[in-house]
Amino acid sequence: MKSNILPKFAKYGAFALVITAAMAGSYIYRSIPSVKDASANTNVTASASAAPNEAVQKPAITLPDFEQIAAQQGPAVVNISVSGTVKTGLSGIQGFPQVDPSDPFYEFFRHFQAPAPQNNVPTHGLGSGFIVSPDGVILTNAHVVADADEVIVKLTDKREFKAKVIGLDKPSDVAVLKIKASDLPYVKIGDPQQVRVGEWVVAIGSPFGFENSVTAGIVSAKSRSLPDDNYVPFLQTDVAINPGNSGGPLFDLNGEVIGINSQIYSQSGGYQGLSFSIPIDVAMKVEKQLLDHGKVSRGRLGVLIQEVNQDLANSFGLAKPAGALVSSVEKGSPAEKAGIESGDVILKFNGKEINSSRDLPSMVADITPGETAKVEIWHGGKIREVSVDVGEMKVAGNEEKSVKGAQGGLGLAVRPLSPDERKQAEVAEGLLVEDVTDGPAAKAGIQSGDVILSVNGEKVGSAEKLHSLVAKHGKNVALLVLRGDNKMFVPIQLG
Repeated sequence: MKSNILPKFAKYGAFALVITAAMAGSYIYRSIPSVKDASANTNVTASASAAPNEAVQKPAITLPDFEQIAAQQGPAVVNISVSGTVKTGLSGIQGFPQVDPSDPFYEFFRHFQAPAPQNNVPTHGLGSGFIVSPDGVILTNAHVVADADEVIVKLTDKREFKAKVIGLDKPSDVAVLKIKASDLPYVKIGDPQQVRVGEWVVAIGSPFGFENSVTAGIVSAKSRSLPDDNYVPFLQTDVAINPGNSGGPLFDLNGEVIGINSQIYSQSGGYQGLSFSIPIDVAMKVEKQLLDHGKVSRGRLGVLIQEVNQDLANSFGLAKPAGALVSSVEKGSPAEKAGIESGDVILKFNGKEINSSRDLPSMVADITPGETAKVEIWHGGKIREVSVDVGEMKVAGNEEKSVKGAQGGLGLAVRPLSPDERKQAEVAEGLLVEDVTDGPAAKAGIQSGDVILSVNGEKVGSAEKLHSLVAKHGKNVALLVLRGDNKMFVPIQLG
């Protein structure tokens, strides 16, 4: 679950409370005359038929019937339970547990700190998902299954399957699972672009573990941009979403999936009327790439942008506040090579207007790296069009990971440092430790977040180089590790 300063966005991969909104019966009428006024209303209706110029009684307003959606689509919604382990280090300074962090000698002793041993703590979580093909392909949220050692899928007929995580994409929060089964019920995919604000929608999931619970509400807004989620134009609803609903489907009244319930905005951590869903068209693009390639590729321009308000529009001579203002351009990026400069305002991307700066990231991300895009910009008080050879966005979650189980294996998942990370760490190259499994490195005290700089004095900047150096040096290696501001050599004995 991700949290910010309250109010916060919450991503749920654990249990939740259910508020059932299934409507039983045929139709429910909002305006029903009282007994007192029954005769009066009858007279009004009769006189209306006799006098066409008088007001005619409006037909009764009906609420939708969700029963059919729940009955037909419910069997394709699954309960997902996950189990895994997280590593926790010992508090204090190893060898000096009595030293309090407020003690003046704490910083002195900290420089002699040895890597602290880590303990594996079991974790369990619960979420939702839905079947998109009869051969067992399932969509859910990435945060539901991230770091899980085992994923169990339970169907409404009580059958359970161990699922394989085909792939997950953290930027979009979409994951694809596969179970060994056939002839399964599956959902129909809708078009979120056709959904209108104010339209009724239905969610089915497992809040707090209450399987196949149905809740309903309306679409509150479209194309919402949330903090740290630059590639998803979220659907905002007031459907009750709680822990355990994550990864479940959002249906329109045609019984078609239009979104994946992902997170809420809350001051309490529970549902408060603001729920956000990933549009299904975004999720299906991610699903196709994960099934075809095992990873997701996104386009990249290499610019930092900001919103254009009225004052900025006046300053740059724009007719209205629209577009994406380029605040900086990365050196050597596709944007720089195309001639885009700081102070330019991107007005259109491949012919599509940029009404708000939040529109641009998802448009660029949808472009296949290597393709050429036409970009219309406001430059020096004039409109000009440039062609950009779109690059590829590098995402930590999609970076290459190694080195597990092979000859000289350390039991680590690593990736090269990004340019910003190298600059911040003030190093020319290095490998960021993203995950530590049970193995020699864990026993030696290597932790997630450490930066490996060298192996027995030889610098490393790629996973392949680390693998080859570990294999080369046999059973004993010394890793130079950067942890925080401190560098230390960590000796490792390989099995």
